[in-house]
Amino acid sequence: MPIDRAEARRILVDAFASIEADLLQGRNPPSADASLAEWCRVLFETSSQGFREALLGCALVHLLDPSINIRLPYVKQGPSSISLRMFDQNVVNPFMQEKRIPGTKGPYLSMFRRGYQFTEEYPSSNKDPIGNRAFLDCIARLESLRSKEEKKAFLNYLLYCFWDLREKSVVPLTRIRRLALSQYDRLISGLLSVPSGGRIPVVLVVTTFHTLKQFFNLGWTIDCQGINVSDAASGAGGDITITEDGNILMAIEVTERIVDRSRLVSTFNTKIAPAGIVDYLFFTKAAKPDSEAAALADQYFAQGHEVTFLEIKNWMLTILSTIGSKGRAIFITEILKQLDKPEIPKAVKAAWNEQVSVMISP
Repeated sequence: MPIDRAEARRILVDAFASIEADLLQGRNPPSADASLAEWCRVLFETSSQGFREALLGCALVHLLDPSINIRLPYVKQGPSSISLRMFDQNVVNPFMQEKRIPGTKGPYLSMFRRGYQFTEEYPSSNKDPIGNRAFLDCIARLESLRSKEEKKAFLNYLLYCFWDLREKSVVPLTRIRRLALSQYDRLISGLLSVPSGGRIPVVLVVTTFHTLKQFFNLGWTIDCQGINVSDAASGAGGDITITEDGNILMAIEVTERIVDRSRLVSTFNTKIAPAGIVDYLFFTKAAKPDSEAAALADQYFAQGHEVTFLEIKNWMLTILSTIGSKGRAIFITEILKQLDKPEIPKAVKAAWNEQVSVMISP
């Protein structure tokens, strides 16, 4: 029975997205025993990229259909064989290109002569015996796995290695000159849908403030905290703090969660009141604050502290529509500048490229 390529692609995309989200949230990566970790280290350090791509295809095929002999990558090798070349062209390689993972430009099997088998009998057909040895050890380990859970764990660790490979590489940003407002709507929605550990929402908000500063020639100083950096430890009023002549004009917190009463109380007691912040803005992806938080904000207003809740996309679209094409051009320059920063994870850069590609594709 042929492999369902759409299902194979879905598994790859979903598994990679889950791993990526966990890593961006600061969670531990998928684990592997010492032997597998060492074999994969060799595979991901070798210049023979075909080995690791072949292993990814084999891991996916073995998960979907264990009756296929993953050591036979050509269909003419027998009834249990598979065309891994076609599988790579239709599933693995498009996935790697979409996620901006460094890889071969063509089919990985081009490094092997036709009729090659992933067995000990074919060690002299390539120029990388160390990589070949690690690859065969991984294939043997893969064959020994029986349960779907074990096979998924193998695949997840391999995908983590590809994620780490991309993080160590250069991911050029897709450059665009201008967008229509309707395209901004789709782009912002797409970016906010990407799990990023809060990084993308912060990039969008801080970029918009930088755009306002430049467009109106404001004397603002805009400081942005790193993700997972304690505001209290650094003395910052929020994720983003805007000052002028040394005075705090406003402090901004960007969150993906609903702002409830307890969070607002904590923020007021640790940041707003001690620093005497008059304007404090909460930017959220969609949800409004709960009713208790909104009522408490009214009480704080009476005390001289204005707490405002804003939804990111609507706020951005309002500003982008107001500042015209000149201002929108500034926004494009500013967001590329923010994304180009070395501390921005490659996963976020790849997400930008992917969302731009989706938006401008016919």
